[in-house]
Amino acid sequence: MKLIIQIPCFNEADHLPATLADLPRAVEGFDAVEWLIVDDGSTDATVEVAREQGVDHVVRLTNNKGLAAGFQAGLDACLKLGADVIVNTDADNQYYGGDVSRLVGPILAGDADMVVGDRETNTIEHFSPLKKRLQRLGSSVVRRASGTTVPDTTSGFRAYNREAALQMQVVSKFTYTLETIIQAGKMLVAVDHVPIRTNEQTRESRLFPSMWSYVRRNTVSIFRVYALYEPLRVFMIAAGLVALPAAVIWTRFLFFFFGGEGQGHIQSLILGSTLMIIAVQLVALGVVADILAASRTLQQRTLERVRRVELTLGVEPSHYEPGAPGAGGTAPTTGADAGPATGKAGEPREAPVAEPAGRR
Repeated sequence: MKLIIQIPCFNEADHLPATLADLPRAVEGFDAVEWLIVDDGSTDATVEVAREQGVDHVVRLTNNKGLAAGFQAGLDACLKLGADVIVNTDADNQYYGGDVSRLVGPILAGDADMVVGDRETNTIEHFSPLKKRLQRLGSSVVRRASGTTVPDTTSGFRAYNREAALQMQVVSKFTYTLETIIQAGKMLVAVDHVPIRTNEQTRESRLFPSMWSYVRRNTVSIFRVYALYEPLRVFMIAAGLVALPAAVIWTRFLFFFFGGEGQGHIQSLILGSTLMIIAVQLVALGVVADILAASRTLQQRTLERVRRVELTLGVEPSHYEPGAPGAGGTAPTTGADAGPATGKAGEPREAPVAEPAGRR
C-alpha cells in the first residue's frame, strides 16, 4: 500500500523545511510513503526548496488559484500516482507530523473513509477566547449541516482513502475544509476524527486578514454548500419566514374588516398579498433548486466514474513535475508537455533545441 502526504503551498520556502522534517518517511501498514507539494503559483523558491528536501512529487499550478483549487489538484494527482491513502497537511508546520500514523489508523482498520484531525482548539494557547468560541460555534453548525460528529471542522490535517478521494469535488474558492465534510456527510463516505497535536505557531494565517473576515467567509461557505445539498429546505425556511408576517398582516386586516373598519386598512391587504406572493415564489424556486440539486448529484456521480476511467486508462496527473532527483514519478505534464494529462498517447514532447547563431 502507498501513502502520499500532500502539502498545498504558496510562498512557503521559509517554512517548508521544518514542515517536511516533521513528516514521517515510514508508517506502519504502508509499503511506501511519499511526499507531494502543490505549488499554488509561488513566486519564491518553494519548489526548489521542496526538491532539496527530498519531495517526491510536485504539482505546479501556473498561477495562484487559492487553497481549495490547490487541494483538489493535489487530490487528483495523488490518485493518479497510485495512492491508497492520502494525508493532507499545511505547509506552515501547524500540525505535528508524528500524528500521521494516528490519523490513518481508522482507515487502515476499515472503520472510516475520511478522518479529520481534532486539534482540541480549547487547549491551543495562541487562539484567543473569541476565536475558540467561534471555532466551537462554526463546527457545531457544520456538524448539523453534514450529519457528522467532527469536533474541529476547520482542521486541514486529514486523511482520505481512495473511495473518499474519488468522491470529493470542491467548488468553493476559499477553502476545502468545511465543504468536504458536508459533502462527505451527504455521500457514501464514513467520517471519523482523532485527536492530534499541534506545533508552535510560525506565522499568521494567510487565508483571511482579520477574525471577522474569517467569520464572514466561513459563514458564506457553510450557507452556500448547505444550500447546494439541501436547497428545498433552505427555500422552504425562507418562504416560511416571509409567509408568517403575511399571515399576521392578513389576520389584522380581517379583524378590522369583520369589525366594520376594513376600508381604512386596505394597505394591510396589499402588503400581506405581496409577501404571500414572494413566499409562493420562494417555494417554487425551492422546487426548481431541488431538481437542479438532483441533477448535480448525478453529474457528481458521473465525474466520479470518469475519474475511475482515467485511473484505469493511466491518464497522467496534470501540472505534474518530478520531485527530487531519483525520486521516481512520471514525466512532466506542465507547459507544452501537458499532453499525457489530457489523455494524449506517446512520450511528452522534448524541449526545442536552440540553433547555432550562424544559422540565424
